[in-house]
Amino acid sequence: MVWDLDAYGFPHGYYGSVSHNSKAVYQRYMGWFDGNPARLWAHPPTEAATRYVDFMGGADEVLRRARQSYAQGDFRWVAEVVGHVLFADPEHAEARALQADALEQLGYGSENGTWRNFFLTGAHELRHGTVGTSASSASEDLIGTLTLDQLFDSLAIRVDGPGSWDADVTVRWRFTDGGDPSTLRLKNGVLTHVRGLGPAAGEPDVEITLDEPDLRALLLGRAALADLVGRGRAEVSGDPARLTELAAHLTEPDPGFAIVTP
Repeated sequence: MVWDLDAYGFPHGYYGSVSHNSKAVYQRYMGWFDGNPARLWAHPPTEAATRYVDFMGGADEVLRRARQSYAQGDFRWVAEVVGHVLFADPEHAEARALQADALEQLGYGSENGTWRNFFLTGAHELRHGTVGTSASSASEDLIGTLTLDQLFDSLAIRVDGPGSWDADVTVRWRFTDGGDPSTLRLKNGVLTHVRGLGPAAGEPDVEITLDEPDLRALLLGRAALADLVGRGRAEVSGDPARLTELAAHLTEPDPGFAIVTP
């Protein structure tokens, strides 16, 4: 007996697709390299796109030909070649409009939901701007599960390295509810932290004493240092402006940690 699997719904690509998942299996074993040496050291997308558009006769010529492909129903090709125009010139209005139309058509023709959502979201963002995300990586529930070391690590990845290259700030936290002191130091564009008072901790520019919940509230932007001091919940020794200086070198996630200083 011969089974015509295509006549049944279950083997269809409603979530994934054969072309997508087969590449994922290959990459699992081989990594990103597909064996073609021409792709070993390719230009980054923006630099490559600028060269592609120049080789193809400029943006106007690419769009002229892309519109012909669109009329022929080759939306995949339109998305690829117009993508080069947009990487070379992200604000090109005609390219954005044509790319949105092509992605929309690809979305309408997609059997699986993940591709459809990517295509239609891309078309929407080209027409109306990015939609952002409602997810927060800095919710109080999430922060509550992190150790202090993990909290300080999360600050370190937010440092504006080039902008803080010349900064040298050391802040020490002492805890009224127990636990070893923690020292943060920003130097050479890198924020490090040390637990305890060993030689690696160095001498702080400012030392702040408070309990751990208040520190978490401070890092979340739920409390201000001046308010904590005024209510007798924190003590400051040294120059509190140094904490403000440290906070100024941190980029703000959306939403995220936001040290509120005086």
